[in-house]
Amino acid sequence: MKRKMRNWIKKGMILAMAGMILLSGAGLTTIRAMAAPDVSGNNNDLGPAPNDSQMEAAKSELATHANNLIVINSLTGSDKQKILDMLEEARHKVGSDYNHAGGYEEMRAYVSSVISMMDAVISAIPSSTSDFLSLADTYQTPTVKYGQAVTIVLPVVNFSTAELRDVMIKPHVSNLVNEWPFEPSSAGTTRNILSFPPYDNKKNMELVRQDVSFNFVVRQDVKSGYYPLKFDLTYTRNGKVEKAELTTYVKTVGKADSGSLDETGEGDEAQKSKPRIIVTGFETAPGAVYAGSTFTITIHVQNTSKSESVTNVLFNMQAKEEGKDEDSKFAAFLPTSGSSSVYVDSIAPGASKDLVIEMSAKSDLAQKPYVLDVNMKYDAKDAVDLTDTASVSIPILQEQRCETGDAEVTPSDITVGGQANIMFDVYNTGKTTLYNVWVKFQGDSITGGDSFLGTIASGATGSVDAMVTGAAATMDDGKIKALISYENESGVVTTVEKELELFVTEEMMGEFTDDMMGTEGEMVNLDEMEGGGIKKFILPIVLVAIVLAVAGLVIFKIRRKKKKEQEELEADLKALDEPDNGGYKRY
Repeated sequence: MKRKMRNWIKKGMILAMAGMILLSGAGLTTIRAMAAPDVSGNNNDLGPAPNDSQMEAAKSELATHANNLIVINSLTGSDKQKILDMLEEARHKVGSDYNHAGGYEEMRAYVSSVISMMDAVISAIPSSTSDFLSLADTYQTPTVKYGQAVTIVLPVVNFSTAELRDVMIKPHVSNLVNEWPFEPSSAGTTRNILSFPPYDNKKNMELVRQDVSFNFVVRQDVKSGYYPLKFDLTYTRNGKVEKAELTTYVKTVGKADSGSLDETGEGDEAQKSKPRIIVTGFETAPGAVYAGSTFTITIHVQNTSKSESVTNVLFNMQAKEEGKDEDSKFAAFLPTSGSSSVYVDSIAPGASKDLVIEMSAKSDLAQKPYVLDVNMKYDAKDAVDLTDTASVSIPILQEQRCETGDAEVTPSDITVGGQANIMFDVYNTGKTTLYNVWVKFQGDSITGGDSFLGTIASGATGSVDAMVTGAAATMDDGKIKALISYENESGVVTTVEKELELFVTEEMMGEFTDDMMGTEGEMVNLDEMEGGGIKKFILPIVLVAIVLAVAGLVIFKIRRKKKKEQEELEADLKALDEPDNGGYKRY
């Protein structure tokens, strides 16, 4: 047995030596060939370089995103300029820095990062839960540093038509460093405004706004990023106590080891915050949405995460309720299908989706923007049932309606050069104001009469009291037009017509009086009356002209009377041919 064991050991040593010899020869060469790096210049593993078409598509994507942010959010001033500067720099870099192997993936990652930075600018725009209390456009997002003593100034504007009294503004303080960037003890006291007058566009913004200041000390452990600052407002308007919330932002610079708001530190590890879905824009079809109409809204959403997909995404669109009392509250928009939810299986990192839903607007909505909330529920890699909310504001328009009362034309027959008084009322029967209301008269036989009624509020009446002058004899049926024009809030002009009846005749060349007749009915000698200035042969011409004028007037009156009788007869015959309420003809 021992001998066999020794033989096996010898055989094993021989095989091991043989293996070493093979490795030192051709076998070793093969292994080295497998492990050696590719020095031939073939970098296919790095991925392709972007072609011209892909680079142009990336530039177009950046430009479209920037334009949507500017238009949808009505950006002006520094916020708009930030977006445009980012766009210009990114378009230049896309066209010059990624033309190499692996550049396509690098370019796509860079485009996603620029879009996220653009969105960060939008996320720092102040907002308000009030329809008329907001911060002036002069507000600039301040940048503060850890440990710094700062003053935050809120330039508040009251866009209401009523005065606000006993206004109290108080910061919404939190002890959590992720929610409030300042030391809680430095929050200060509530600020008061005894009287806040309404906005007056005839004055400079500096005179109508109220600058409210708060002194804070930035936390030593503040994180870097954009912190929302919420302020609670309580005030009295028209004798009622109301509440609102103003939200603005501050950009913070924290210590290197404090991290950022995009990360939450736990021990030595840092986990990224949850993926976030944002609304990047929306469109409606038709573009102008009127109360009582049905429209289709397309909402663009994007997963802003650069690394994680979101799955099982459920979007629920709900219009904010209007009305002060519980019994009178209503939703401005309702889905036509009965369901306000849209399901999306997944959204890749940085990808966008369009949500399309048909809705109807209530017919009695006032003309103003209405808020539609987009509630989101979704799953991510390490979390389920995450939620988020965004909002879009849909302007609702009301059809303008204008009606007129019966017109009085006094007198209804005038001569050339004579005047007639025209009076009638203009009623605003719609739910919007009519601006710059004009009434102008049109006809070949008259001139003048233009009247400016100005602004007519909903339910109000404007009165027309105009004088028109006869310019030429009537050659038709004696119809003239009153053109009533008015503008909406956007300056779009609408014109309606009203038909009136006014006849103009030629003025007679003189009047036939008894002074021109003798005592026996004979014509007075005109040569004696005028001292021989008028020749005898003119008299017959004058007489003929007078007779023709009188005859023409008589004929005109007769024709007008016959035409009116003919119209009445035709109307009676038509009424006889129509069925009555019981469905039978009258005989």
